[in-house]
Amino acid sequence: MSGPVPRALVASVLAGLLVYVQPAGAHKTARTTGTTAAPPVPAGPSVPAPLPVPGPLSVPGGPGARALAYVAELHSDSVSVVDTRTNRVVGTVPVGDGPDSTAVTPDGSTVYVTDSGADTVSVIDAHRGEVVATVPVGDEPSRVAVSPDGRRVYVANVASDDVSVIDARRNRVVATIEVGDAPLGLAFLPDGSRLYVANAGSDEVWVIGPRRHRVLGTVPVGEGPTTLAVTPDGSRVYVSNLTSGDVSVVDTRRDEVVATVEVGDGPAGVAVLPDGRRVYVANTVGDDVSVIDTCRNEVTATVPVGEEPNGIAVTPDGSRVYVTEFADDEVSVIGTRRDRVVATVEVGAGPTGVAITPAESGRPGWSARRPPFGGEPGGCPRPVGPRP
Repeated sequence: MSGPVPRALVASVLAGLLVYVQPAGAHKTARTTGTTAAPPVPAGPSVPAPLPVPGPLSVPGGPGARALAYVAELHSDSVSVVDTRTNRVVGTVPVGDGPDSTAVTPDGSTVYVTDSGADTVSVIDAHRGEVVATVPVGDEPSRVAVSPDGRRVYVANVASDDVSVIDARRNRVVATIEVGDAPLGLAFLPDGSRLYVANAGSDEVWVIGPRRHRVLGTVPVGEGPTTLAVTPDGSRVYVSNLTSGDVSVVDTRRDEVVATVEVGDGPAGVAVLPDGRRVYVANTVGDDVSVIDTCRNEVTATVPVGEEPNGIAVTPDGSRVYVTEFADDEVSVIGTRRDRVVATVEVGAGPTGVAITPAESGRPGWSARRPPFGGEPGGCPRPVGPRP
């Protein structure tokens, strides 16, 4: 590592922008407010006609179903749809200003996109390949996460220091949760019992009880936490710390850091393989991806990729990792068997967040029914399924 990223500049990573964040200070008092939001704004006639995505490719579970990668493109104001079998763009969906992050519902039918420049979330119908609603949220929405049951969508608003809660059926905000400074990353435990929020400005992760939107605790981590990923058994949360150049490993039983792993420069996106054995971290300053062994919590490989790697996502079978490259307008595809780049996909301008449709069963890559707090003796997460 060549040294930490300067403290005063913490990246709003998936937006590909540098955002000034105040130094960490005193904890906020958490407060949840019910929100009466404006009705969703339907996609108007001014929205350019999208390149449609063929229906059979859109939703896992049916004949011919396949995993699709949805790539947010900050400078193109669009989302590219990549067929992960062929590594070709099969559709482009115009969205709002400055798309940052994407998330897919467990059944693969709907994609949510944060529009960081418009303070909205675009709702894409995956069958039709077009925006069907636009939901006003907080200031500068960054990351988005769908609850494991698909009923709620949570949006981290980096400038208003809160999380918007969207009712997925009605596509409107039903609650707002005040959190720490500059919230970025969001991740659920597999059973949906807790939501973890990375606050880049206060160097901590907040633990939220989604049922009552109550803050259950805070976990101090490294400097500039940006992205979170949970192991399939729910026992660990991996937190990328952009400024300090490391990854904090949080034990979810105790909600405390049990290990810190040094990675490359400017760690941003982070993702766990479906079997729980490895974690992949996109180092946006170092132009590479660190591979962490979850049992030893050590970096076992470093994969060179394109310029400014940012978002990262794993295919349902764990065989490939998709990494957006903000400065190259590309997505690198890493084969996990040998941990090397096996393909490169040209996409729109400024690719940031990426999400991949769940397994063909219509369920996430992990089993939502698996009890949390698993793991093996010695602190290793419990492996799930065969090796990819």
